[in-house]
Amino acid sequence: MKNKNNKSIDLDKFIYQSLYNKKDGYYMSKNPFGKKGDFITSANISIFFSEMLSIWILSFWENLNKPNKINIIDLGGGNGYLSKNILATLNKFPNFKNIYKLYIHEKSPLLKKKQKILIRDKNVSWVSDLRKIQKAPSLFIANEFFDALPVKQFLKNDKIWKERKVYLSKSKNWNFIDKETDINLLDKKIGFKISKDQNFLEISKVGIEYLNLISKIIKNNDGGVLIIDYGYYDKKMRNTLRGFANHKIVNILKYYKKCDITYSLSFNFLKKIAMKNNLKVAGLTTQGDFLKNMGILERAEIVSKNLSFTEKANIFYRLNKLISKNFMGEVFKVMLLTNNKSKFRTGF
Repeated sequence: MKNKNNKSIDLDKFIYQSLYNKKDGYYMSKNPFGKKGDFITSANISIFFSEMLSIWILSFWENLNKPNKINIIDLGGGNGYLSKNILATLNKFPNFKNIYKLYIHEKSPLLKKKQKILIRDKNVSWVSDLRKIQKAPSLFIANEFFDALPVKQFLKNDKIWKERKVYLSKSKNWNFIDKETDINLLDKKIGFKISKDQNFLEISKVGIEYLNLISKIIKNNDGGVLIIDYGYYDKKMRNTLRGFANHKIVNILKYYKKCDITYSLSFNFLKKIAMKNNLKVAGLTTQGDFLKNMGILERAEIVSKNLSFTEKANIFYRLNKLISKNFMGEVFKVMLLTNNKSKFRTGF
């Protein structure tokens, strides 16, 4: 990214270029998943994760009185294994097999190409604009989707709000710089006073736009959005921005275009955005509790019953990664947003 005259640029623009630059952005030029990549997702740890989501989808469909059309939208398809494994489970149910449409919303041409090689199913389409999905009840699955969207940061010192920006020094090193800003403009744009009782703000404008659009689709067609991501419940926002390379936390400035950039979601903030859009939080829990509520332990017991000790140990080692407090079980949160009429709470 060229930065003429050493002018500062917005943090979210820096992150966007680092991740999504069409020529050499991190997500656009490499496959970041797996042991050889920079991080691993729940869908790649154990197939049981995808199976539990499949059962959850079927339960939601039944709660909607089994409509003859339904959309499933995988937001940010990643390496494609989440959708592939969900399809494998859903297609085992004859009454459901021919009535659903699965859409994959993926920005990276490289990852989209890999997904299309991996997934060959007549029920699958790739969509760049969520407004183009068919009119039908829609279930959005956002597994580690929102944490990959660019964020802005604002901090308050001595009652003065400043926006964090980035600039390129004469020595060609990226640096942070904080510049005074009118926080009232941000409050007005979001639609409520997010800055109240806060000293730090970490907000994705793109994330808000996605939630606004998804909310509109849910209100018009019914359905919900299941958000599974790094996050916290605290009312006070904090600085959680970080980079990942080779499965380790790195400095996003030093690893420009060479690392994943992520942050932890403020689920309290997501709740406020949902309420603003006349949606409700139908459920909020940890990933560990959600998966256990869906029956993942019982599923593992059934599958491993007649396996060798080594095979059984591998299953439960992977399962522990998903549900244990020491790993992903508590760090990841699960939130379900629906319209106010819905009473669906399976998994919570």
